[in-house]
Amino acid sequence: MIRNGWQAFAGKRVLLLQGPVGPFFAQLADILREAGAASVHKVNFNGGDWLFYPRAAYNHRDTMDAWPEALDRLLEREGIDALFLFGDCRPIHEVAHQAAQRRNVEVWVFEEGYVRPNFVTLEPYGVNNHSRLPRDPDFYRHLPPTKAPQEREVGNTFWHTALWAFLYYTAAIVLRPFFPHYRHHRPLNAAEVLPWLKSPLRKWLYRIRERGLEARLTGELSKRFFLVPLQVNTDFQVRVHSDFESVPHFMETLVASFARHAPKDHYLAFKHHPMDRGYHDYTERISRLAREHGLGDRLLYLHDQHLPSLLQHARGVAVINSTVGLSALHHGTPLMVLGDAMYDFAGLSFQGPLDSFWTQAEQGAPDMALYDRFRAYLVHHTQLNGSFYRYGVFDRADAADPEPDTVDAAPPASAVVVPLPTRAVPPTDTMPPMPAPVVARWQAAQSGRSAALPSTDRH
Repeated sequence: MIRNGWQAFAGKRVLLLQGPVGPFFAQLADILREAGAASVHKVNFNGGDWLFYPRAAYNHRDTMDAWPEALDRLLEREGIDALFLFGDCRPIHEVAHQAAQRRNVEVWVFEEGYVRPNFVTLEPYGVNNHSRLPRDPDFYRHLPPTKAPQEREVGNTFWHTALWAFLYYTAAIVLRPFFPHYRHHRPLNAAEVLPWLKSPLRKWLYRIRERGLEARLTGELSKRFFLVPLQVNTDFQVRVHSDFESVPHFMETLVASFARHAPKDHYLAFKHHPMDRGYHDYTERISRLAREHGLGDRLLYLHDQHLPSLLQHARGVAVINSTVGLSALHHGTPLMVLGDAMYDFAGLSFQGPLDSFWTQAEQGAPDMALYDRFRAYLVHHTQLNGSFYRYGVFDRADAADPEPDTVDAAPPASAVVVPLPTRAVPPTDTMPPMPAPVVARWQAAQSGRSAALPSTDRH
């Protein structure tokens, strides 16, 4: 994924934009400096960004309209060679892609792991549907069988994530006067803190209300239900990489099709996203949909049940473009993808219409030999074994490529989000050039951080 590991950035001038909530980008800056980066700069856009990176950062306090020009000046003044950002669909990051194209600056995009829970994603130029991973099944079929690298467990990160999110949104709200023009993808007001306080309470309540539901799904309803893992309602992957206006729109589409075409003894089980637990409760919506479509008790709503067990016992799984789709493939469960996803191609996912999926899901069962090759390639090229939210999992982040001469040079930045070619590749005796997996060190290297208020200078 990174030629020569983090040492690939030795001598380069790096700019960090928005990262995941928490101290990860501050730790990344330390990693890059230790690897020999000539300079590492950071842009903050709100008080939450500043809280976790107050040292020597540029604070963009102007309007979004002023951001393209401000970024262009910064790229030129500092001679930036590489950008790092989290998520490529945020408006501030879409602007950064365009600026990088003009200046031939490398773009490296972090995202939550394609392979959960022990990995995070890092790809050049784009992630998810913008990923440059091949999508031709013949490409992977012509690869020899290869085992994915052994992974280390990162442990439970829920409470770490909740803490960082609470601190992030609190700082963004309190320091809003210093960043008056910033617009977040969620509302930034005092009410934004409440969902993270409600989430643990709801987790406890749902556990009581849904007691026995997992046993029923893995017992009497085994292979007689379809699982629908819901995405966060504000997920850019829903808005940008699908035709659905929202998660509820997706739910209504599924229920309407299920009611008309699914066997009458089958159930449809919606699983709520854990990071959306404090924000939305679809109980009333699901009850209404069941009444409108005459489904009685055949619509189920669940939250914190063991996902692998559900995947093993589901007859099929339907997603927009959630990474749970990859988990479904891992368990050999037929998968229906209704949005745009880099794993949606013949041999992995069901290629027929939704209305046929309810009765013909098995015809689209994944080719597990193809999946194994795809997963190995995916992990080698895009995944880091670690967590954004729980540092101290590993001690080092050397990530040195043992065969740097065999790794293809990265395409120019002008290749950002260009659609992937789908041509077949001829059979080969060896795996295509594959760098060693990058193992990240998420340590709390917080020394030297300033406690000053955000600068009032515009950058």
